[in-house]
Amino acid sequence: MIEIDARKHFPLGMKPADFLRRYWQKQPLLIRNAFPGFVPPIEPEDLAGLACEEGALSRIVVHDRARDGWTLRSGPFAEEEFPGMPDHDWTLLVQDVDKWDPDVRALLRHFDFLPRWRLDDIMVSFAATGGSVGAHIDQYDVFLLQAQGRRRWQIDASGNPPSDFRPDVELKLLREFNPTHEWVLEPGDMLYLPPGVPHHGVALDPCLTFSVGMRAPSSAELIGDWLDTLVADADENLRYHDEDLVPPQDPNEIDAEAMRRAVEALNALRMNDPDRLGDWFGRFVTTYRASGDVAPAPGNRSRIEVEWDLQHGALLSRHPFSRLAWRRRSGRGASLYCNGADYELPVADARAIAAAETFDGAGYAALGEAGRDALLALMAQGHYALLTPDDDED
Repeated sequence: MIEIDARKHFPLGMKPADFLRRYWQKQPLLIRNAFPGFVPPIEPEDLAGLACEEGALSRIVVHDRARDGWTLRSGPFAEEEFPGMPDHDWTLLVQDVDKWDPDVRALLRHFDFLPRWRLDDIMVSFAATGGSVGAHIDQYDVFLLQAQGRRRWQIDASGNPPSDFRPDVELKLLREFNPTHEWVLEPGDMLYLPPGVPHHGVALDPCLTFSVGMRAPSSAELIGDWLDTLVADADENLRYHDEDLVPPQDPNEIDAEAMRRAVEALNALRMNDPDRLGDWFGRFVTTYRASGDVAPAPGNRSRIEVEWDLQHGALLSRHPFSRLAWRRRSGRGASLYCNGADYELPVADARAIAAAETFDGAGYAALGEAGRDALLALMAQGHYALLTPDDDED
């Protein structure tokens, strides 16, 4: 079954465990009425305004049907560009809209059947009639939620689809695309695609599409970052050694004993240490790909001042670009990770800080001393902002 109606089991049409077992990274699924009566929390005009911001990641893709040519431009864009855009065959895409808009970010709670650290962002696209980004393949899972207007989606769900790219365009578009399924999605419908499924979406009228994408680092990224960590932390005193050396049968041969010693020298780097490996992965996976967006607020408030404010109605609110996760250590306790930094904490504190986007006085007081220390350290780095009742009034 590749199509289902979700009215009775919002938003997947089945229990999350069934979806993960039957479809996750296995086969596509069209979910009709995943969000019945969906009203988008952002309008096309809002998206265009965001695309003009210096810190936003935005692109415009234009399709020339006459020659089947494609043009890609990157933002930020000037406000005066949008009123002059044609009424067909172009698409505006803005990444990380969940970081900029709290109402868009609220959609993520509907995807809590997945590890939060696996969720990358919500990209929002506006397409004029005929707008598209061409037939392509994503190397990560994606949920394509139709938010406004209609879009025709075609996919190739065959076993071994062609994957060569066109050499004549800047975008990574497929040279050959042979769709096996085709649907028209209305607002509230959602298409799930596992990695590697060729797909092509075309707007039938002006439309908004929300793309909930997963973070899926390649093996090369993982190995490269892990090796960088090993090299940076390596002890120069740990070297290849052969105090058990005996005269070789052939002085030009790298024999089995030499290879055993080489492996022993590598193992001295503790590559298989579960906590060292776990801490590296926690730092890696919480490091945001567009770093530099989190910075401490001007002025330093003392701990006493912060705690007094929290006792009198203030909130500590997490920065939207801050990524948190936690992991149980092999011994006792846990590690909390935030944008590449780590803190050793009791399990309860690590779990509470990773889960809560805001802390009031009671939530702060419920943390242990180590948890409160970590939270204030994160605040000092800009990962939390102190919001007082006076701020709400302003």
